[in-house]
Amino acid sequence: MSQDTSKTFLCISNYFKGAAFLIALKEAENKVYLITTEKLKDSPWPHDHIDEIFYMPGQDLDWDLEKLLFGVAGIMKANKIDSIIALDDYDVEKATFLRESLRIPGMGQTTGRYFRDKLAMRMRAKDAGVLVPEFSPLFNDKEINNFADTVPAPWVLKPRSEASANGIIKVHNKDELWQNIHELGDNRVRYLVEKFEPGDVYHADSLNIDGKPIACIVSQYLATPMEISLGGGIFRSANITYGSDDDKAIKEANKQVMKAFGMKSGAAHTEFIKGKKDGKIYFLETSSRVGGAHLAEMVDAASGINMWTEWAKIEDAKVKGTKYKLPKIQKGYAGIVLTLSKYQHPDLSSFNDTEVCFKVPLDYHAGLIVKSKNHTRVRELLDDYAERLSQDFSTTAAQEKVKKFH
Repeated sequence: MSQDTSKTFLCISNYFKGAAFLIALKEAENKVYLITTEKLKDSPWPHDHIDEIFYMPGQDLDWDLEKLLFGVAGIMKANKIDSIIALDDYDVEKATFLRESLRIPGMGQTTGRYFRDKLAMRMRAKDAGVLVPEFSPLFNDKEINNFADTVPAPWVLKPRSEASANGIIKVHNKDELWQNIHELGDNRVRYLVEKFEPGDVYHADSLNIDGKPIACIVSQYLATPMEISLGGGIFRSANITYGSDDDKAIKEANKQVMKAFGMKSGAAHTEFIKGKKDGKIYFLETSSRVGGAHLAEMVDAASGINMWTEWAKIEDAKVKGTKYKLPKIQKGYAGIVLTLSKYQHPDLSSFNDTEVCFKVPLDYHAGLIVKSKNHTRVRELLDDYAERLSQDFSTTAAQEKVKKFH
């Protein structure tokens, strides 16, 4: 390993994900450290591509940040850390805190908020002229009443920093709104209220360099994360027709969001809704990471772009001051269908169409990715598979336990 070209990357992940990212960093002749939770000690991390793994007690938001800081400072005594990477939503605050404390380049805490805090996102987007559904913080009673009296119900109460659709409460009138706010107690400060905007929900999965998206694949949720977290069901998504009006409009909105939020370089997963009533594109939320729920595999099947691998190469180029080259994007189509399963290892051998290119390897999940050059064929298969999975495999019994598709 050449000392001149080798850099040291510290990656943080609360979930088992990002193996392709870690592998790509190591293959670029870097030193790679991983900090994860003790609960993931036995997960099949790519150990051959990681120099050392450090384990923290606790999961999600309850890591002791001071312990984390002192631990990383301990590593730094013998190793200069060049870059800190958050692989999951829940790690963004930890990474921004460490960068600020240890003066390591990259996204700081203020910018990090735009990719984690749903209230900060909405306020920033609105200030930048990006359309957002009407919303209100829950700090001031008068403001809340004004929102409830002027914005037609239904509304959704959203946690400001949960991932995906976790923790969302749908409310239908002012009394119900206040009842839920009172039940939240002091925790109301961690929520916002927003107009429920019916429409189709899309996600833009992008790679960014120097503040500009260099690759962006737009897909549509055929059953949204919110529908699933509120009522169970079959998660589905598929990329949309290239060059269509929706494709162009969402790419443009995504570009506006990335610029307004200060995304410099890396991967982003951003969600938009196309209003049913007015056909306009509204910003919903974003994150500075690769999409979860095996959306990265779906994007790869459609475009030939592995978001994890290319993100790692962008981070590598940024630290080394070299030029990143994006591979040629294929214009194929792919879709995913995924559900919680009543079987630990569901037998999906009956899903044997030639378009099947990936089977989700998680216990108690039944899921497949299909790909084709034909957009209509992908949609037909997803509809057919969703029905079959629903009849033979689906369960909502474990809904409370597993409703975050990371």
